[in-house]
Amino acid sequence: MTSAPSNQASTPTSTPPAISTVGALRASGHVEKTLRQEIRDNLLAALREGRDPWPGLHGFEDTVIPQLERALLAGHDVVLLGERGQGKTRLLRTLVGLLDEWTPVIEGSELGEHPYDPITHGSRRRAAELGDDLPVAWRHRDERYAEKLATPDTSVADLIGDVDPMKVAEGRSLGDPETIHFGLIPRSHRGIVAINELPDLAERIQVAMLNVMEERDIQIRGYVLRLPLDVLVVASANPEDYTNRGRIITPLKDRFGAEIRTHYPTELEDEVAVIRQEASLVAEVPDHLVEILARFTRALRESSAVDQRSGVSARFAIAGAETIAAAALHRATSQGEDHAVARVVDLETAVDVLGGKIEFESGEEGRELEILGHLLRTATAETVRQHFRGLDFALLVDAIEAGSMVTTGEQVTARDFLTGLPVLGESELYDDVCDRLNATNDGERAGAIELALEGLYLARRVSKESGGGETVYG
Repeated sequence: MTSAPSNQASTPTSTPPAISTVGALRASGHVEKTLRQEIRDNLLAALREGRDPWPGLHGFEDTVIPQLERALLAGHDVVLLGERGQGKTRLLRTLVGLLDEWTPVIEGSELGEHPYDPITHGSRRRAAELGDDLPVAWRHRDERYAEKLATPDTSVADLIGDVDPMKVAEGRSLGDPETIHFGLIPRSHRGIVAINELPDLAERIQVAMLNVMEERDIQIRGYVLRLPLDVLVVASANPEDYTNRGRIITPLKDRFGAEIRTHYPTELEDEVAVIRQEASLVAEVPDHLVEILARFTRALRESSAVDQRSGVSARFAIAGAETIAAAALHRATSQGEDHAVARVVDLETAVDVLGGKIEFESGEEGRELEILGHLLRTATAETVRQHFRGLDFALLVDAIEAGSMVTTGEQVTARDFLTGLPVLGESELYDDVCDRLNATNDGERAGAIELALEGLYLARRVSKESGGGETVYG
């Protein structure tokens, strides 16, 4: 999975065909396909060629993706059910990649109709009048995807359409089909319309979608327009909303051919990949810190102190990585460091600001920071064991027990930290620690040693005191 992304609009990789009339289109041998046939053909082509039609998605390969591919091959409308931050929106937006890059439309048509198959009164009239000279335009795949966040104030006019008073004022009668201003779903003809948080739509608005989903026609203020709409309706919903705060009405639920449950990553590697992919980092964040954040997030999802009905979004770890990167940049700028690198000491800054992203059980009021701190320490200890297993830290522990102290902090530079480390004679321990984490510059080396010291503290082999922006291991 992954978190909800920015819009997946892509830059066209080619120029549209030069064909400009329906006569030339027929002469070129172009064959009209339905939307579902187009998606099916492109998906099958990707599978035959070994191409991944779902870029940027992690952890769904053996669960969600196969279900979605079967639904698309069957031509079903789809609803995705899952907690926040499971990548539902990204998955819906990725569907755009299964459309042809360019498709012909009747130039100037309101609904983007295929030149071979006009469906509105105005387009049919133009096709009859112009014949082979009917002008053709080309629409890119990104223009064939429409997305609507369902909100309680969404109206039937927004989704389906309404009578346009300006057209009536021009002299047309109310019964004239050309007085209709079409809504989002008809305008997505020959494309995909995605509705996020579907249960938040008022039930009467969901009722208005029934004809579109089954009979593929639309009803506006008593007028039934027999428009054979060719549209794929996909939607997302939070299961908690689905059963409590809002719901998908039974007749509409029945019209979705596939209901697919999403989930958070089941593997640590996928969790790390999501953070790396989605986080916008202003400084270097070493892999071991990303791993700690991933383990921290997974621990929160398993904690009985956290309300698991609301979930722990992937955005939690993403925001955490961005926060510790910002802390590193702040230190580098204020202390004159050449290279901004996040360190273990920066993790506390993430805990300070991310608590609001978690919903705790009601009995845990007042213990939120304590719970977060405990789970962060657990995640750090697991990461230390993973990377430093087999290393003997006895010399470092002995040096500290002999009176050496190591000082670090949010504003302590990497160079100052490394300079203050105790001398271990001929030992190569520091180099071994840095090699385990592939640390090559001062910032990375300081971060590696800090992780080792934090591991010793968590194993109760050294002590730690924090205060005034400094942390002292001794």
